[in-house]
Amino acid sequence: MDDIRILLVEDETRIADTLRLGLKENGYDVEVAYDGKIGYRLFQNGQFNLVVLDINLPGMNGFELCKTIRHENANIPIIMLTALSALEDKIEGYDAGADDYIIKPFEFRELLMKIRVLLRRTADPNLPVGNLLKAGDLQMNLDTKEVKRNNTVINLTVKEFQLLEYLMRNKNRVVSRADIAINVWDIDFDTNTNIIDVYINYVRNKMDKPFSEKLIYTQVGMGYMLKEN
Repeated sequence: MDDIRILLVEDETRIADTLRLGLKENGYDVEVAYDGKIGYRLFQNGQFNLVVLDINLPGMNGFELCKTIRHENANIPIIMLTALSALEDKIEGYDAGADDYIIKPFEFRELLMKIRVLLRRTADPNLPVGNLLKAGDLQMNLDTKEVKRNNTVINLTVKEFQLLEYLMRNKNRVVSRADIAINVWDIDFDTNTNIIDVYINYVRNKMDKPFSEKLIYTQVGMGYMLKEN
């Protein structure tokens, strides 16, 4: 694990130093920035496998930093670590390109677990392969991140893309909200949040609403299915 490098951007010195120590004790190489702009410079100058960042940062806030990093690297896992717990903040975080969103206070074991899951996802050779996913007239290019339906380009946010990718990889099969939470958000399923339903509606509005045939179906009490007509 010596070659796994993590960029930690956190302006609270005590938290940053504690996390750095804990991550190093678990075998990770950690670089710390206490400012958003400095964090971005470190990202530009170093080769990192994962980024952990706060939102309320001096210099450049976490949302902007996340967007900037995601623009330059579409695949690096990004975890937001913040005290902002409102659904709107979570949605903004995922729209900015975050793969996961952890609310302070938290248990270090939770962060460690999520880091391992995200790193495994990016390195797992057993994940389904192929540059193109297809379902009826819907096509997703995993290299260019382009989605088309009936030859019409559909613009998706990072999290919408990840959600649709998961549905397409499981086409014609019902996936529960818990399945989606674990595989798309990497979060323990929380029955008190409706963020998955919110994003299903976002994707539906882009994928189904403009077209005559719908692809995404709700199975009441069970979950969702992308059905190839």
